[in-house]
Amino acid sequence: MEILKCAGVKKIYGSGANQVTALAGIDLSANRGEFVAILGASGSGKSTLLHILGSVDKPTEGKVIIDGTDLSKLNQTQAAVFRRRKVGLVYQFYNLIPTLTAEKNILMPLALDKKKPNKEYFDKITSSLGIADKLDAMPDQLSGGQQQRVAIARALIYRPALLLADEPTGNLDQKNSKEVVDMLKLSNRNLEQTILLITHDEKVAMEAERIITVEDGRIVRDERRR
Repeated sequence: MEILKCAGVKKIYGSGANQVTALAGIDLSANRGEFVAILGASGSGKSTLLHILGSVDKPTEGKVIIDGTDLSKLNQTQAAVFRRRKVGLVYQFYNLIPTLTAEKNILMPLALDKKKPNKEYFDKITSSLGIADKLDAMPDQLSGGQQQRVAIARALIYRPALLLADEPTGNLDQKNSKEVVDMLKLSNRNLEQTILLITHDEKVAMEAERIITVEDGRIVRDERRR
């Protein structure tokens, strides 16, 4: 079942001599439960695409539909709510709130909507990510890999339609990078989570079942590995 569809997505910044085309017409789709890597060098347009998919930015042209919702029809407030409930975001910098425990950081998206967590699902996430014994810890008491696991758990807590991971291993050493990618694969497999992994690292991209390569704002290759 198709969970994501981009049709003719363009993003142009500036005008005249200062005009820059970040995305030059992106057409792509992803099915529920897929693990897709978006691979590209710095300046290729992959981060711009992520911001549009995450409803942080709007395309100059084209349409993005996630789980049946046309993002172009959302105002700023609606986009923020949609992002919180339907799109999990994981960045290379963990963006944890330093004054809250790991557990409270994970539950923050639900707290903003005054919703109670499903304990069974919460336990399943934290156990799968190997942080069930770290829930009372403050962020500065956790390693980089553990902080990123907390960030992944926070992104998953609302059971989002789509998890967007923007260079999630960019701030980690090789050992922790492998662990985080393994955690994403586990989330994809055990929780049937649809994941788009944005990366410049071909080795990381090879862990996905499908690799979409972006150059100069265009998709130049779309390869299914398995």
